[in-house]
Amino acid sequence: MPRCDVCFRHCEIKEGEPGFCKGRTCKDGVICAANYGRITGIALDPVEKKPLQKFYPGSMILSVGSYGCNLRCPFCQNSDISWSDEVTEWERSCRYLSPEELVETAVCLKDRGNIGIAFTYNEPLIGYEYILDTAKFSHEAGLKNVLVTNGTAEVSILKRILPYIDAMNIDLKGFRKDYYNRFLGGSFDMVKDFITEAVKDSHVELTTLIIPGKNDSEEEMREMTAWIASLKDGEGNPVGTDIPLHISRFFPRFCLTDRPATPVSTVYRLTDVARERLKYVYTGNC
Repeated sequence: MPRCDVCFRHCEIKEGEPGFCKGRTCKDGVICAANYGRITGIALDPVEKKPLQKFYPGSMILSVGSYGCNLRCPFCQNSDISWSDEVTEWERSCRYLSPEELVETAVCLKDRGNIGIAFTYNEPLIGYEYILDTAKFSHEAGLKNVLVTNGTAEVSILKRILPYIDAMNIDLKGFRKDYYNRFLGGSFDMVKDFITEAVKDSHVELTTLIIPGKNDSEEEMREMTAWIASLKDGEGNPVGTDIPLHISRFFPRFCLTDRPATPVSTVYRLTDVARERLKYVYTGNC
């Protein structure tokens, strides 16, 4: 049976059936993106909303997303397009935009401050083929390409698209294997490998959502920022202390309503801890 090569799950997918992420399928014996060009959301946003603070600040960027995700975060903010039963309805109803059409739309928005295209909302890498095709046209048109991702993909997939990606915001959701692998349904090791490779050739900013009782200890933040600070670029030069980190506040939603919102004081406290090693630390949702 054909096996998907995108993430750690390596789903064996039957003909015409979806993989775990709901965004990939098997067609004529070949694994492909079922969500290719299927757009569930599109908006012109400030680049800071991605969030990116050190990449063309003050600019706008055309944000676009599809459906499906390879994680199962119980606090998901976009569950209707990522992993709820509603994904099936999105498959039937969402709009199709070819790579050429999307780039043309982005170019038309240059006079409104648009610098390019941000692939976001759901997990974009499960449909990396669309990113690759679109990003090539985008660069030819003089636009920038941004990826907002959970970083749960094989390095081999990252390397295919990296030459066409100018900036990324990658979720580093915590720094405990049990938290990643059991609570989020992900792979801690894969995310770390992805980030390590991404910082070699792209502008990278990281985001951590602080969940009360899950990843809100000073000890974990110190371990995480020590690891970030150790990262190096493609030539082996230290770059980790310059990587921006966004520390965001959690609000109860979706399947995780058994705890209150993260106290603002906790976000500020962990921000101070992160600044012991990192130069650029920002608070979110406060």
